[in-house]
Amino acid sequence: MPNLLICDDEADIVEALRIYLSDPSYKLFTASTGLQALEILNREQIHLVLMDIMMPGMDGITALRRIREVSNIPVILLTAKTQDEDKILGLDVGADDYITKPFNPAEVQARVRSQLRRYLKLGSDSDRADSYVCGGIEMHNKSKTVTVDGESVSLTPKEYDILKLLLSNQGKVFSPKEIYQLVWNERPFGTDNTVAVHIRHLREKVEINPAEPRYIKVLFGQGYVMEQGGRR
Repeated sequence: MPNLLICDDEADIVEALRIYLSDPSYKLFTASTGLQALEILNREQIHLVLMDIMMPGMDGITALRRIREVSNIPVILLTAKTQDEDKILGLDVGADDYITKPFNPAEVQARVRSQLRRYLKLGSDSDRADSYVCGGIEMHNKSKTVTVDGESVSLTPKEYDILKLLLSNQGKVFSPKEIYQLVWNERPFGTDNTVAVHIRHLREKVEINPAEPRYIKVLFGQGYVMEQGGRR
């Protein structure tokens, strides 16, 4: 049974999300501050977090940064703002998705199902290949671990899926829309910036010099490609 954590300082928002996610297959936990959310995460096995950005005390972005220090569980940010800056900031620090208030119940349910499906299937036996290697990058499907030059790196579920897509198709160019459709499993509308943010974050973790990437290259006007063998 997946454990979901809802964190928002507005009680009516928390109650609405409890209603939207009142599925007998879920166990719900709630918090009203980022600090309370971290305390719950320390004592419970949580599989997904819905986190408000604007909260007193410890805001959602700060809490997300703390979560990413120790865990790659899916985090969906909740925001009342519609500016791209808020969404980009959240994605940049490790969020897997975002939902803008006021919520559409069907959208909330769909996004939660999508994130859980991807996260919970990690470690399954459905992967055809046990591992992928490109230069100094090694990915092991069974343990869901990634190392670069022998050093372990921590990736979010979306970063892992993007890296797996590129590693398993070395030399093949994927447009941002193709990456979004394959990784997010959604129709790509205005998604280039979302993919670019995740690629930039991924490069910071696997490239020695993200400004001059050895592995994940961009072909302007075409898309992204994993350089075969990590050639320089």
